[in-house]
Amino acid sequence: MDPQKLLFFREIIPFIIAVTAIGVGGWVITTWMRIKHGYPLDGAWGQAIYPRKSDEAMERIRLLSSENAQLRAELGSVKDRLANVERIVTDDSHRLTQEIEALRLPKN
Repeated sequence: MDPQKLLFFREIIPFIIAVTAIGVGGWVITTWMRIKHGYPLDGAWGQAIYPRKSDEAMERIRLLSSENAQLRAELGSVKDRLANVERIVTDDSHRLTQEIEALRLPKN
């Protein structure tokens, strides 16, 4: 082998080792953090391997789903109320005054 090529490889090998070590270290730290915070890990083909579905996890999903439904219903009512407020604010004041007076008058 040519001495210049050998010298080149001797100079570049520490960089290759450093990049590989940083990559492996980053993967280990990322995996550790995902386990610590309860995120699922991915297998070789992208399937979740941790945490496995348990009764506790299914109950948690059920509770979160019901809370989500309640919050969506509440958000719908808030949107309706906001639409009414926007209608009142953007409505001309003369028509609004007439409607308020019409509500004050006693009906026969």
